[in-house]
Amino acid sequence: MADAPSDILKSNAQALARWLFIVAFMVITIVAVGGITRLTESGVSITEWKPVTGTIPPITDAQWQAEFEAYQATPQYQLINGPAGMTLSAYKFIFFWEWVHRLLARTIGLVFAAPLAWFWIKGRIPKGYKPRLLALLALGAAQGAVGWWMVKSGIVNDVKVSHFRLAAHLLVALFTLGGLIWTALDLLVLAKGERRAKLRPLGTLALAALLLQLFYGALVAGMRAGTSAGGGWFNWDAWPLMQGNLYPAGVDWALGAGHALLSDPFLVHFIHRWWAWVVVAVLVILARALRPINRKASVVLHTVFGTQVLLGILTVWSGVTLWLAVLHQLVGALLVAATVWSAHVVGSRRPN
Repeated sequence: MADAPSDILKSNAQALARWLFIVAFMVITIVAVGGITRLTESGVSITEWKPVTGTIPPITDAQWQAEFEAYQATPQYQLINGPAGMTLSAYKFIFFWEWVHRLLARTIGLVFAAPLAWFWIKGRIPKGYKPRLLALLALGAAQGAVGWWMVKSGIVNDVKVSHFRLAAHLLVALFTLGGLIWTALDLLVLAKGERRAKLRPLGTLALAALLLQLFYGALVAGMRAGTSAGGGWFNWDAWPLMQGNLYPAGVDWALGAGHALLSDPFLVHFIHRWWAWVVVAVLVILARALRPINRKASVVLHTVFGTQVLLGILTVWSGVTLWLAVLHQLVGALLVAATVWSAHVVGSRRPN
């Protein structure tokens, strides 16, 4: 047990924690919006990155036509949407989701940077936390750069963005989310005068297993591999089987194991769906370790990973219906939050 904090230190730590939880909530929201953007193929609808002027969407008919013409130069339009007869009205729909995604990203940056500057100037940041908060700010800036790097791959190289770049974009967001929550929880511990959490082996194992699952989930999303099981509107044969087999037919090893493990949609989907059970096993162990320390955290962790597994199965059965797939991505972000919370509890408190 550390020394009892002063009232000023306690107040500052609690205020910073509340602010970081608000930013974390916004990150979870943008992860869900990102899922909609990906599933509606909206990511390359805005072909330029304008950090300031891009905040205002096209207003006049001429402005809309200029944006549409820029999109018409992309491979996605020329090879897919153009031949399908995309209209300006249809273009406005995908533009909307990408614009919302970018606007929310800008808002998160402002909600993080402006209060950080205020807390800093007022001297309200506790000792030892400035480097960590600057690191989180840098992660946010990096996320914007990675997002544009991802979009560029779909504007120049292909009809869709690179699944590797999409994975990087999602994982940076989720890593930032984890950092926000861990730091906020550390501040709450500081306000109580308790020990700062340490990342212990069980927490490390749980987060590492979840990281690999999230990486493969991002690859599945990027390659549209969710439909490789042959799902349709609630096709019950799409899980636990894939195309009627436990191990899918069609895995291509011709370009080597590395390519197959990272770029073959059948194998990537297969790994994602079965590594999930390894993650479940580790999280069950973590939840059991939590029970005598913080029963609420244990219940939340069980609930979130159980819901996530069910949503994954339902998404495949439905043939990747948009609202189910978005819920699956949203709950994935909530699972990151719950796992970080659980690892923090295990690392900071002892059973009574």
